[in-house]
Amino acid sequence: MAQHWQETLPVDQYIVASGGLLHDYDRKVLTFLYQPLIGPACLSLYMTLWAELEENRLWSQPVTHHNLMTIMDMNLKDIYQARQKLEGMGLLKTYVKNGEEGRSFIYELQPPLTPEQYFLDGMLNVYLYRKVGKNQFLRLKRFFSDKSTESEPGYEEITKAFQDVFLSVPTQALIYNEDSAADLDTEEGNAFIGRSEASKIQIDPAEFNFDLLLGGLQESLIPKKAFTSKVKEAISNLAFLYGIDALKMKNIVLSSVNAENEIDIEELRKSSRDWYQFEHQDQLPALMDRTQPVQHKAGIEKPKTQEEELVVYFEKTSPRQLLIDLSGGAEPSKGDLQIIEEVMFKQKLLPGVVNVLVQYVMLKTDMKLTKGYIEKIASHWSRKQISTVKDAMQLAKSEHRQYLEWAEGKKTPSSSGKRKPVRKEVLPDWFGKKGEGEPQQQTDPAGSDPDFEIEKKKLEEELKKFKSGR
Repeated sequence: MAQHWQETLPVDQYIVASGGLLHDYDRKVLTFLYQPLIGPACLSLYMTLWAELEENRLWSQPVTHHNLMTIMDMNLKDIYQARQKLEGMGLLKTYVKNGEEGRSFIYELQPPLTPEQYFLDGMLNVYLYRKVGKNQFLRLKRFFSDKSTESEPGYEEITKAFQDVFLSVPTQALIYNEDSAADLDTEEGNAFIGRSEASKIQIDPAEFNFDLLLGGLQESLIPKKAFTSKVKEAISNLAFLYGIDALKMKNIVLSSVNAENEIDIEELRKSSRDWYQFEHQDQLPALMDRTQPVQHKAGIEKPKTQEEELVVYFEKTSPRQLLIDLSGGAEPSKGDLQIIEEVMFKQKLLPGVVNVLVQYVMLKTDMKLTKGYIEKIASHWSRKQISTVKDAMQLAKSEHRQYLEWAEGKKTPSSSGKRKPVRKEVLPDWFGKKGEGEPQQQTDPAGSDPDFEIEKKKLEEELKKFKSGR
């Protein structure tokens, strides 16, 4: 991923445009429904860009990013990160043009979803529920809803239709010549001021393996015509939201077929949610960065050492993919994924930091992801506010002896008065040859364990593979 200084510089100009008129009510939607998911920095950027538009106009005057940095009191790195989140949330479209005088951008603000669209979205409402909790979510639902006219008993609609009110005119009156036709259209390069339809979050269906899903379903059970474009869009969204692969999705789809051999999208959503809550003890998924955020990356363009290669790998890889790589391509178990999820959400550790933690713990515990051990170290790293891969590696080195005692579940040798023989201790490659006074390995006085040596060699081979970019 390109760094912010490669994408945007303070001298680059930008113009704010609007995809349509933004209403004052949109501020409440953005503040109460979007802000819990994107954070205050993103909301501040959106509001600042919005403020640059003159009232009832769609374009602002050009200005440099340095001006934006000054107004928001933020560095360009944070602004770039906030811009990306707005783009991902469908609230901003970005256009760039490279000219002789430098780069220029157009930031086109997109209107947020209406409250009705948001609460029926199927993705954003689930993330919001997980983020704010049941009581606050229900309060927001009440805030953004009111009585409907249909709820008032005893009333019947008597609204007149167009043809009931207006008379038709002769056909000739509706015919206009070429000169008047030009007057009725917009001028070239212009567009009427209006309000564009807010775009929903949609995961690209190509991200989901529909071939594997359809291959597991017999034609007699579900006809292929049942997989309409809307159904495929719903499946790809639900697969991303709940982490459902094609094989698991097969049973969920089967449970969502109605009497007409069609896939009921609402039933599909309910079945997917029920599956996830059953697998995760009634919890709902939370919205987090899938890999290390840009602002917490080391910015290594061309790694020169093995340690730098591993840093880059940890930064661009999700914890789930790391578990897959460590197991030689096998899917991680449900229990391991739950441990990783709890560490990320409860201890608020970033994905790259979690990758360092997972590799360290698995090497220390003979490739077993021990829940108590990993949570104890994660709690320590959370208190130390570790946010980068390099800081996580450094802390693991400096606290190595303490973590070793936690793994063994005993007191220090000096306090216990006796020392049990231990077998060779495996350390991550990034510990390096210099251990700052501490040995790389501890020799087993009783002799090495042959089985352990075999496992060690296998692990070293796996680490070489995924460090080379496999």
